[in-house]
Amino acid sequence: MNKPSDEKEFVAAPAPNDEVVKPPRARVSDAIDPDEGSEPPKRERDYLEGFLAAKPADGPVGGAGSELQQAVIDALKEIYDPEIPVNIYDLGLIYGVEVDDEADATVTMTLTTPHCPVAETMPGEVELRASSVPGIRDAEVNLVWDPPWSPEKMSDEARLELGML
Repeated sequence: MNKPSDEKEFVAAPAPNDEVVKPPRARVSDAIDPDEGSEPPKRERDYLEGFLAAKPADGPVGGAGSELQQAVIDALKEIYDPEIPVNIYDLGLIYGVEVDDEADATVTMTLTTPHCPVAETMPGEVELRASSVPGIRDAEVNLVWDPPWSPEKMSDEARLELGML
């Protein structure tokens, strides 16, 4: 069936309950070599020589206790609550940081209250900070309200900083 030229075809975004499959990561070893009969053009300087010679580390990238997970946690410790002089990790707003084998980070967090003044901006800042960690391919923030935040979730360092110990 022919469509008039003024009608556009649109592709619907996946539904929230649809599983989104991310493409596999590109690897240098997957590159296609040029045909055997032809030679690749000669370059005067090969700035990529050291990069191409390096091989990725064997073994899992993420997982509990990995260096990448700790790097994400360290990045989140640089975000401070605007009303309380304590970072959001020690404040107990971060419930979990997971990094899978594909270097995708998932941060589960809450806020002190649903009416928190930074409720609209804080999850975006957390996602941006987590995704900016070198080695992280993608970051996702899950904002949860259960269990609700309470002062008991704060670290001892945060309590000491606020004079609660």
